[in-house]
This record gives sequence, structure tokens and C-alpha cells, in this order.
Amino acid sequence: MTISAQPVSYRQSAKLQHVRYDVRGPNLVEAQRMEAEGHKVLRLNIGNTAPFGFEAPEAIVQDMVTSLPDAQGYSDSRGIHSARKAVQQYYQSHGILDLDIDHIFIGNGVSELITLVLQALVDDGDEILIPAPDYPLWTGAVSLSGGRAVHYACDEGSGWNPDPEDIRSRITPRTKALVVINPNNPTGAVYSEETLRALVQIAAEHRLILLTDEIYEKIVFDGAQHRHLAALAGDDVLTLTFSGLSKAYRVCGYRSGWLAITGPVQRAENLIEGITLLSNMRMCANVPGQYAIQAALGGYQSIDALVAEGGRLREQRDFAYRQLNEIPGVSCNQAAGALYLFPRLDPEMYPITDDAAWALGLLREKKVLVSHGTGFNWPHADHFRLVTLPSVDVLDDAIGRIAEYLEDLRARR
Repeated sequence: MTISAQPVSYRQSAKLQHVRYDVRGPNLVEAQRMEAEGHKVLRLNIGNTAPFGFEAPEAIVQDMVTSLPDAQGYSDSRGIHSARKAVQQYYQSHGILDLDIDHIFIGNGVSELITLVLQALVDDGDEILIPAPDYPLWTGAVSLSGGRAVHYACDEGSGWNPDPEDIRSRITPRTKALVVINPNNPTGAVYSEETLRALVQIAAEHRLILLTDEIYEKIVFDGAQHRHLAALAGDDVLTLTFSGLSKAYRVCGYRSGWLAITGPVQRAENLIEGITLLSNMRMCANVPGQYAIQAALGGYQSIDALVAEGGRLREQRDFAYRQLNEIPGVSCNQAAGALYLFPRLDPEMYPITDDAAWALGLLREKKVLVSHGTGFNWPHADHFRLVTLPSVDVLDDAIGRIAEYLEDLRARR
């Protein structure tokens, strides 16, 4: 055997050059290092329900446990029939009547399905319209698929609703689809029906596919109404709806999500064939988790009590909102949905040029881990995302430390 004398460097694929996922990025690595040294870090960076004491409804757990003997082999790559039937009936009850069970795919969470669909859809150089700020998986998955993420503006002054005219200005002959995240992560916005109808109109005019991420659809507050984009799009616009159990049913680890394809599906047979091919290649989604879907979508919806007045999710959201807005130079829109707040730091008071470094300083000095705003493809270093899942006592402690950190920054100027 001849061994080369030259050292070899093994590098990641160039396809990852523009792929970022800072929610679990370098600052999390630093937090893990600190915890390994014995420090207690308050993690407000990820919407993982279980560590904060939110448990799955017992009926869902029991249904999955009972079905374990039947879950040892592969399922149909699209998912078990009972799960897909439950998804079909759920959307039918919300006015989406043209959903064929063959156009429902079960996945290992919404994240897998987003990546799978973009791989099936995007050719090199295709453009996908994505909100700014966004859930960064969307931008990363577009880049990994060879496409270009084009970010359209959401207006903080208008409750973080998308700006339809800004969207129109960014459409080119290479634009293929429009991503809508509603309720929105990270802003907590729940889009008005007027806004949603404007998005449908844009998609119809420019023959765009609507990709609608609705994983937080049941987590809405103060009478906010979530509308399924597919119901508004009807037969006019091909709409791919992504949702699942992770958040509303507190089973993030079950990895139970789905994709529902509606609209003029007769013109999308080739695309659906591609999605089916990729579904076949990954064999199937986690089968035990699929058995949770029917139990979850039928019967009592326990999330309703958590988001109602006096419910834990609502109380924590309200507390965090009040405390953040009391900090000098911090302003925050109230979240109408989801599990996050996206506060703004006044650039005059806090002239931050690198918000990742700002968040790292907060972690090292105050042992609080949050996600910086540019990690959500927001173009300015003046926001951060805070998870509202911790108890009021933990939120009080964490936001108090954030206030101290910001006071220290003001004193250093």
C-alpha cells in the first residue's frame, strides 16, 4: 500500500456554503460547553415543549403505545391509511373539500417534508419567495436544493404582516413559489384574511405555487383567527400545506407531520410523482408516531385551554411581553400566535453591528441563551427571538438578566 505524504483535508460539500441554521448554531455549542463545565444556562432558544413541562395528551400516548405491535415494519411511504384519512377529514371539516387522500404525505415532522418538497420542486437557479424574518430551515433548504431564497418584507409596524407590494417587486421569471408561515415563527403574527387573500391573488397572477407552513395553526391568542390558505386558494392555486403534531400536541419528539396538496392537482402530476419518488427513497416516516395522528386530530383539543385566558401559554406570553417592553430601548409586538416574541433593540441606544456576538455575550455574561434576529434572515442586527415556553418564574429570571445585560451595555458606551 502506498500512502501519500501529503496531508489531506476532508471538507464539507460546497452545497452547504449558504446553508445556516443558527437556532442550533455556534451559540448553542458554547452553551453546551458551559453546561459541561457545570454552569446552569437558561435556554430560551428553541420551541421544544417537553423540557418546559408540557406533556403530550394521555390519549395520544396511549394510542401510540397500543399500536406498537403493528408498527414494527415499513408503512406505505405516504403514511398509514388511518393517519392520512384523519388529515383528510380534518381539512374537510375546515372547508377544504377537494383533498384526495393520495395527495397526503406523512413525514418525520414538517422539517423533513419541507426539505423533500423543495428537492422535488427546485431546479438550479429557481427563486423561492420567503418572508423576512423566516424560519431558517426554509432558506437553508432552498439553498441546499440549488435554488435562491428571495426574502420579502414583513412590516413590524403592521403587526408583522407581509407587504404584498414588496412581494410583487421581487417576482422574476425564475420565481417558482411563495412561502407563507402563518402563524409566524419568529414574530408570532397571525395574518389577516385580507393579507392572505392578497397573497393568493399574487400567486394566481404569477402562476406561483403556495407553500404554507401552518405548524402553529392551533396556537392562537386573544380571538385571533387562523385561516387555512388552501381554503382561500381553492381550485385556483396549487397549494402545499405543511402541518403536524409537534407544537399543538406537545410531541416534538414523535416527528409526526404531514403535507396536503390541493388546488389544480391535475397540472401537478409530475411534481407529485417527484415527491412520491423521494418519499419512497426514505422508505417511510416513523411508524409509531403516525399512529398518534388519528387520536390527536379527533376529540378534545387540549391546546385550547392552554391558549385561553388563564391558560399557561397565554399567561407566559403576556408576562414576557410586559417585562420586555419595560426594558429601556426594547419594544415588542404582542404575539397573536405561536410560542415566541421577537423584540426590537433600539439602534440608537444599542448600536449593535453583530447580533450573534451580542447574543453570545448575553450567554457568557448572564447565562441566558436566545436566538439572534439575523439567524432568521432578518436583515438588521436589531432583533432577537425569545421562547415563551418557560414558567413565569423562569421568564422573570431570564428577562431580568437580559435587562441587566442591556443596562451594562448602556453603561459601557
